Amino acid sequence: MPDTPLPTDLDLLGALGAVVGERGLLTAPADTAPYCEDWRRLYQGRTPAVVRPANTAELAAVVRLCAGHRVPVVPQGGNTSMVGGATPSEDGRQVVVSLARMNRVRSVDALDMTMVAEAGVPWRAAQDAAAAAECLLPLSISSEGTAQVGGILSANAGGNNTLRYGNARDLVLGLEVVLPDGQVWDGLRALRKDNTGYCLRQLFVGAEGTLGIITAAVLKLAPRPMEVEVALCAVPSVAAASELCRRFQAHDPAAVQAFEYMAGAGMGFVLRHIPGASLPIGEPAAHYALVELATPRKGARLRETLETVLEAALEDGLVLDAALAESEAQRQAIWKLREEHAEAQKREGASVKNDVSVPVSRVPDLIEQATAACEALIPGVRAVPFGHLGDGNIHFNLEQPEGWEAAAFLAQSHAIMEAVNAVVARLGGSFSAEHGVGRLKPGMMPAWRGGAELDAMRRIKAALDPWGVMNPGKVLP
Repeated sequence: MPDTPLPTDLDLLGALGAVVGERGLLTAPADTAPYCEDWRRLYQGRTPAVVRPANTAELAAVVRLCAGHRVPVVPQGGNTSMVGGATPSEDGRQVVVSLARMNRVRSVDALDMTMVAEAGVPWRAAQDAAAAAECLLPLSISSEGTAQVGGILSANAGGNNTLRYGNARDLVLGLEVVLPDGQVWDGLRALRKDNTGYCLRQLFVGAEGTLGIITAAVLKLAPRPMEVEVALCAVPSVAAASELCRRFQAHDPAAVQAFEYMAGAGMGFVLRHIPGASLPIGEPAAHYALVELATPRKGARLRETLETVLEAALEDGLVLDAALAESEAQRQAIWKLREEHAEAQKREGASVKNDVSVPVSRVPDLIEQATAACEALIPGVRAVPFGHLGDGNIHFNLEQPEGWEAAAFLAQSHAIMEAVNAVVARLGGSFSAEHGVGRLKPGMMPAWRGGAELDAMRRIKAALDPWGVMNPGKVLP
């Protein structure tokens, strides 16, 4: 298997270099290596080149050249995919296209409550631009400092605030997209109502770059919160956490911005491996809930709401102990305990990750039944469920048993995922809630999305990308 492109592709590299310039083309293995491995290190691919266009016109020319040579293109943003969605194949024939240089926030309109941002803008930078206009870009994920606008939309990321604001696709009003043949679709329309045929923007959101490359987006903003209150609660069970969430929503549904669940094992990993992490309540617990309330209204007295619901929950035994943030620093410290779960598990050892969703009411059943199934499969395995209890998305991760070698545990990945997915299927859920399909899960698609649904996806792919050059090997089996 050659380390360099085929002789017929040498002309292509020269043509790509002429389009993007010396700064925009990387070919040395040392330079391309960081673009060839995913964050979880599940996949180690190779590429003859990483192309870094500076604008949409350059990207369109790059895609036209690659399509003309029938050379596959792998779009890449911050490379934070949990399912290998932005990693090239091992054969060294796929060109990586990095959107990192397309990183302008083109405009922020505080009256329309919209932002136009290019695909390579880091999400946190987009959040900061919204905040400067006294607005909120509400989607929040743990990788937002690295993940970019284009990748977040291509994966239809969810995150902590889905309960209130929806997933990434719910924030998109318009898109600019380079299609697989190099055409540019300019759909950057900042309209709340536009009933003129098929809603193309939603075709590209969540498609993981298999239908085209998102280059810019019109994003919906929200009013910036004037009051925010956060509490970390020790609870006796997952069912208690679910009931606590229901009570907050019943009391004031417009105030609940996030409601997260964490198992005691995962919290233990965070406290063990993450510098500066500390538990703000007296004793460790088997289960935790994190609730965040927020409102753009001044004088909303959210602290009273938080205390009223928690006091009743303490009396009823739904909460064992609680810590309420008294400052922004304490708020961030509480959120750190949740956001560092993935990194802490990585440092603890090998883990198998399951990004699944079920109806909100079935979350306690999911955690109980999936834990039992995995413990029966591998005695000593450590279940580490955590995530977005308020919208039914739980990251049901399994850590290697103590004393096991990482390789031996990871060899059981397929069996573990099958055991979890069997429970998810019984509960009417999905095998991928917010991470996407990527390279990791296309084999699951026929069983879960087969028949007319998968056939329609294949027809759409064939119509837009007849040569199969756009991020092949992802999503579709």
